[in-house]
Amino acid sequence: MPGHIPGHVPRGDRHQPRKFERDRARVNNGFWPKLRRVARRIPFIEELLAAYYCTLDPKTPLQAKAVLMGALAYFVLPIDVIPDFIAGFGFTDDATVLYAAIRSVAKYIRDDHRARAKAMLDRALAD
Repeated sequence: MPGHIPGHVPRGDRHQPRKFERDRARVNNGFWPKLRRVARRIPFIEELLAAYYCTLDPKTPLQAKAVLMGALAYFVLPIDVIPDFIAGFGFTDDATVLYAAIRSVAKYIRDDHRARAKAMLDRALAD
């Protein structure tokens, strides 16, 4: 490639791996505890879980994982644009971010991810 310097990472791409790792760490530490606290109050829980399972799938491309991981990390954040405790509105921003992420990588969220999400919800609601 003309102008390409071997080993050089273009400036715009340098921070992506670090951001992905930060998002993944945030999700790994906070996803399940937050989900347990708020599960009954969020109408998009099945989509949230399907997105989560998509990020764990080794067949999912890294770019799709990064998009979904960013949305899941936003869900886990303790501070939101609209605080989660506000009745009726608290998860609106989370739903919007997740919707945009899912829409942009929808072809990678497969039926088996949705099936795992549904099975998890069925088990959780049975308790």
